[in-house]
Amino acid sequence: MAEIRIHRDHALGLKKARDIAWKWAEQVEEKFDMECTVLEGETSDTVEFTRPGVSGELIVAPDHFELVAQLGFLLGAFKKTIEDEIKKELDSLLAASSKKPPDKKKPA
Repeated sequence: MAEIRIHRDHALGLKKARDIAWKWAEQVEEKFDMECTVLEGETSDTVEFTRPGVSGELIVAPDHFELVAQLGFLLGAFKKTIEDEIKKELDSLLAASSKKPPDKKKPA
């Protein structure tokens, strides 16, 4: 069984990290037909995800994300492609959250 491990540090705090994790869960549910369950905690959350041939969890902490996924035999052959896609989706959400809206100046 192939395993994917992805770690991403951030400085978002739990509330914003939670928002990103929920967006990520919605995306993988739609795009990859995953079934996601969010388990909220006081200091971190866990997003469990599964579909035939894949299972894993995304730990959502105030300062990092930690994703671990197990791929079945057939999907193990596509580990690199799947890992790259997960990284792309997560990095895209992190990048979008770190952009600050432009300052709105009042007309003089």
